Amino acid sequence: MTSLQLGLIVAGIALVVGVVIYNWLQERRVRRRIQEAFRDTGPSHRNEGDDIPASLRGGGRVEPTLARATASAAAPENPSDVAGAQGDDAPYDPPLDIQNRVASDLAETELAEEDAALESLPSAAPPQTRDRDASGPDPEIECVVMLQPVRPVSAGAIASGMHARLDKPLRWFGRKNPEAPWQRLKSDTAGEFTEIVACLLLADRRGAASVHVLEAFARLAGNVASAVPAAFVPPDAAREAARAETLDRICADLDVQIGLTLLKSGTSTIPGTRLRGVAEAAGFRPGDDGRFDWLQDETGAVLYSLSNYRSEPFTADALRGGSTPGVVFLLDVPRVPDPVRAFDQMKLAAKRMAQTLDATLVDDNRRPLDDAALVAIRAQIQGTVDALRTTNIEPGSPRAMALFGG
Repeated sequence: MTSLQLGLIVAGIALVVGVVIYNWLQERRVRRRIQEAFRDTGPSHRNEGDDIPASLRGGGRVEPTLARATASAAAPENPSDVAGAQGDDAPYDPPLDIQNRVASDLAETELAEEDAALESLPSAAPPQTRDRDASGPDPEIECVVMLQPVRPVSAGAIASGMHARLDKPLRWFGRKNPEAPWQRLKSDTAGEFTEIVACLLLADRRGAASVHVLEAFARLAGNVASAVPAAFVPPDAAREAARAETLDRICADLDVQIGLTLLKSGTSTIPGTRLRGVAEAAGFRPGDDGRFDWLQDETGAVLYSLSNYRSEPFTADALRGGSTPGVVFLLDVPRVPDPVRAFDQMKLAAKRMAQTLDATLVDDNRRPLDDAALVAIRAQIQGTVDALRTTNIEPGSPRAMALFGG
């Protein structure tokens, strides 16, 4: 072994020892800071968050309990002194049925207070229109091609275009003069139009419109223009495809759906007939997709839904003869006019149903959801709403319904 090799070995050992000593010193320093921090907190010290409710500080939910009278805060040295104690100073545990009844009454009071607070909020104003067809072309989310007929034409002249099927929703509009409003064209639309536009949605939940789809759209518009006849400028398919990809990425970041799960404990299940009765009593109505929907009175829009915890849909036969371990409340944030208020309503409905069905509200990992977690979820929804509005997508609007459909 040469002197160089020996020197390298000694240097390596010294480096390892130095690292070990450094880590040990760092660990001692961290432990000392932790101990000092705990010594600094006590009954005589007031924290800045003391005025904030525990649910907003991230603490656990305080369950309803009964106060217990105790003779002393210290534990007795002789357990027999407690067992044989008599008189007013003896500890007293109310019977279990009384504890359960009082706890249930407190829970009912809590739900009633939440319900009253929710009703005191201003009513969510329904959107101006939920009919996207009545809103006219939307160049920000659609590829729009203008056709200018040589002479006014009827809707029947573009029937081949209206009946075409592409990978993304296609709409046709016409107007009788440049100052007139756009009118959605159908095969039976009356009147003649001097301007016509074809509109292809650039993105939805199935993804962005590809360059091939946009090229097919350009060919379709060209064929209709030749048949009318009408002047038109074909779209740049590559540029529109790039615009579609950008729009799809934005929507993917804002596509938030919130789920609250109700589960029975252990191997218990909820009979389908009882579930249907409880759901309908809570205001849900059976939907066409195997879920129960809660509809907004003013518009008929779905605010939130109730689906099976299992993958099976809620069909009439399944509810009549089956059961399920739980249900999932689902809020589709972009498609709801007032997502935060809808979440407050859904949360209250979930709590009530949990109490009625003797189930537990849990997260995706089947851990109980406390009030602090629900506050955090509400904040997430508000953040999503703010981001949607920043990108000029009003939740529940015709634009949002188009982009977050499919």
